Amino acid sequence: MASKVAIIILNWNGWEDTIECLESVYQIGYPNYYTIVVDNGSKDESIKKIKDYAAGKIPVESSFVKYNPDNKPLNLIEYYREELKSNERAKKDLENSLIEKNLILIKNNENYGFAEGNNIAINYALEFLKPDYILLLNNDTIVDSSFLNELVEIAENDPDIGILGPTIYDYHPHFRVQSAGLKILWNEGNTIDSAFVSDLPVSTQEVDAVTGCALLIKSELLNKIGLLNKKYFAYFEDVEWCIRARKAFYKIVYVPKGKVWHKGGATSKKITGFALYLHTRNRFWFMKQYASSKQYIIFLAYFFGFKLFTFVGWALLHRNKPLIIPFLKGVRDGLLTRG
Repeated sequence: MASKVAIIILNWNGWEDTIECLESVYQIGYPNYYTIVVDNGSKDESIKKIKDYAAGKIPVESSFVKYNPDNKPLNLIEYYREELKSNERAKKDLENSLIEKNLILIKNNENYGFAEGNNIAINYALEFLKPDYILLLNNDTIVDSSFLNELVEIAENDPDIGILGPTIYDYHPHFRVQSAGLKILWNEGNTIDSAFVSDLPVSTQEVDAVTGCALLIKSELLNKIGLLNKKYFAYFEDVEWCIRARKAFYKIVYVPKGKVWHKGGATSKKITGFALYLHTRNRFWFMKQYASSKQYIIFLAYFFGFKLFTFVGWALLHRNKPLIIPFLKGVRDGLLTRG
């Protein structure tokens, strides 16, 4: 029997993207997976709309995937976060359900961020589903029908591989590569996508990290490195996870044949002050913990000698002065606190 995979999709006020993602997930060719949607305290109609989709009441309109009414209704199992403590109920819910038609919906009462939102579902999956793999998948993605087969096949053939990522393409234009694994620029305290520094590989390649947009991790590895760092909330938590895996002597690999299309990235929404604050703060946290002394000193020189001034200049030139305050707060908190 194929290894069991728990697919985790985090939703926050984005039900339209989420149901399109789900429609593609329920049409993959992999035979043994559970699907978990975590609603991170949405304030729109996300929970109602996702439940309506599961009941077959909302047909998905997509240029990527044709809606299939024959696999509805889904077997919906829903919990508030607090209800997950009821072990007996969770076990009973899964006893007689069909794995290929399950949708597990976990409802958080607030936004716990990318890290802790996913951690809640990971803990549930490890306790009740006992998967061999956990797949983190952004809700604004569409997956190829064979992407999971490609990832698991590579993972099964090498016990030293801990984390894997597919080729991530832009949603529009669908042929442009968005991510092919990440390279860490230690002197700058940042990452660059491997797709921008070399030709797209045709075979599996070891990389520094893969993005949490679509990340497959072996469950056995979680026992050694733990979950995502919830203090990060969002940004750099996926890279930090990969570094912990590498320190535990596991490989991080990019799998070219796995294909996912992502609406974010190059077409992402306008930057917000909170996102900028988190990215800036977490950048310092990550470097303080994992860079060598020499790398950290070079990073500080680069940041305060170049990055800080160029950002402030950009914000003033483009009339984005309100972004300067969260940026500087991120610098302050990144320097003075620890992740």
